[in-house]
Amino acid sequence: MSHPPYLSPGYRSTLLRAPAHPPVPFTADPDTIELTSPVFGHDEVGALDHDLTRRHAGEPIGERITVTGRVLDDTGRPLRGTLVELWQANSAGRYAHDLDRHPAPLDPCFTGAGRCLTDDEGRYRFVTIKPGAYPWRNHPNAWRPAHLHFSVFGTAFTQRLVTQMYFPGDPLMPFDPVLQSIPDAAARERLVSSFSLAVTEPEWALGYTFDIVLGRTPVENP
Repeated sequence: MSHPPYLSPGYRSTLLRAPAHPPVPFTADPDTIELTSPVFGHDEVGALDHDLTRRHAGEPIGERITVTGRVLDDTGRPLRGTLVELWQANSAGRYAHDLDRHPAPLDPCFTGAGRCLTDDEGRYRFVTIKPGAYPWRNHPNAWRPAHLHFSVFGTAFTQRLVTQMYFPGDPLMPFDPVLQSIPDAAARERLVSSFSLAVTEPEWALGYTFDIVLGRTPVENP
């Protein structure tokens, strides 16, 4: 199994998140739950929601990148019209969030959140800024590697998977308890994107590819 365990002592937040009691049996009809849960309409996604660099009046600070890939099921079938959300820190390693007190500058032209729908080939595409590393107080001198958070939705809120994407060659990855909580080395590698010269746009943005294969890509336990 490639998914991280609910309890991973090196990743201190799991001590509060991991279940302390056996699961409670759920007897309701799952089809009924899906039908009555909130759903997503395609009208909710704006034309520029995928471009995090064009959400404000000015240009954000940092290295512009393009990230693209496909959302597939475990048989390789593309998942069309799937809502993909992305959120991240800015180039200085700070989130535009009230609880982030990291003494790094905020960027008034970057709020670090976007979303898009996959096309007929299951492909998504984001234009953004490469995030910076940041301290997170999990252990002495603890720093998170640069990473992007992805959320993939089905047709309702009950159908949601959350994962992270890392960048190739990041020296902080071996020290990251979040990534290292995945026991399977091959599964950890599936969370690392690939640099792509084909996706890179001349004089504009470096390109990275990252496929999300449901059933294979390790996901975060909420």
